[in-house]
Amino acid sequence: MPRIRRHNLPPPLLAHLLDRIKQRNISADQLGLLVEWLDAEPEVPDGKWFKKFSGMTVCGEGELVKTFLQSDQIATGEELK
Repeated sequence: MPRIRRHNLPPPLLAHLLDRIKQRNISADQLGLLVEWLDAEPEVPDGKWFKKFSGMTVCGEGELVKTFLQSDQIATGEELK
């Protein structure tokens, strides 16, 4: 199983993620929780996946984080614990 890529993201993807953080008012606290989770180097499936936090959901596919959702939005893929 792959691990999430944290470096050398495609520039359009990085711009998209930053836009979603702003548009969906993702707090610094939530981003801190994301960093802690990423520091644990979690394994993720090759296909679509998502990880719920208290105030947001992180969605990805394979090694890439693809977007951030607000906690009331519905994610698709395999839920990670």
